Amino acid sequence: MMLNRRHIRVKVMQTMYAFKGSESDDFSKDQKFLLFSIDNMYNLYLLLISLLIEVQKRAESDLQKKQNKHLATKEDKDPNRKFVNNQLLKLLKENLPLKDQFDANKITNWELDGEYIDIIFKDIISSDLYKEYMKTRVSDFKEDKDFIVDIFKDIIAPNDKLYDYMEDKNLTWLDDLPTVNTTILKLLRKVKETSPENYFTPKLYKDIEDKQFAINLFKKTLLNATDINGEIDKKTKNWDSDRIATVDYVLLQMAICELNNFPSIPVKVTINEYLEISKEYSTPKSSIFINGILDKLVKEYEASGDLKKVGRGLM
Repeated sequence: MMLNRRHIRVKVMQTMYAFKGSESDDFSKDQKFLLFSIDNMYNLYLLLISLLIEVQKRAESDLQKKQNKHLATKEDKDPNRKFVNNQLLKLLKENLPLKDQFDANKITNWELDGEYIDIIFKDIISSDLYKEYMKTRVSDFKEDKDFIVDIFKDIIAPNDKLYDYMEDKNLTWLDDLPTVNTTILKLLRKVKETSPENYFTPKLYKDIEDKQFAINLFKKTLLNATDINGEIDKKTKNWDSDRIATVDYVLLQMAICELNNFPSIPVKVTINEYLEISKEYSTPKSSIFINGILDKLVKEYEASGDLKKVGRGLM
């Protein structure tokens, strides 16, 4: 699976931020946006996997052109086909479940935006990684796999032009990129020649509960907004509300909702998750601010017996 709970929380936060947390009974449109932006993450995954396949095709047509040259050299006529025959790229190219997903999700970007394939291809063939790899003409699956892992890690994932392209195509993709890149690297590293056909079509959610968690966290935070905001206001009396970063406010709303409405999630997990998200998405001092308020609230809930957690080790 691709999505962990933290990324689900980030997606809810982004939707809440766009929604400005206003309390209303009809947020079906925004819930749709939430689920759509999560589903769209899978398209980003498919787009990057298809990029690898297109680079292989580009290498193939490059060799073809050289062989058909009027004044083809000896090397042009008998080229080193090691990259073109890379076993991992071949595996991806021939994978039927992947093909079906490309069709179902209309992943045809590279037909229109082929210049990005050229950019990546040129970066690959001018790299030391490539020169080292092409010193021999034969390889086993492991060498082929290690090469593609390195190419993805060092050339594709950090490519600025590709990054700008993603930003241009879909704004939510930039936040998804680290998660998707990590997923792809993990899959590439662990793939075997005997891996099942559906290996490269991972599930988006771990299980149905995770999808439900996304919906519930979003809905319950909005439905209880008045009470939650009251709690935040009581704890931030000395703060000018305009000075509280909007992201921090949204994260506090979600954390308080989670503490009160998700009995099976340990208090510690909730607090840690929102502190980590704030470090990544908000100001340098946000985590200290959020931690201070949640800490006070948890102590109050414990004292009044309002903290209802089930299962062992949940405090």
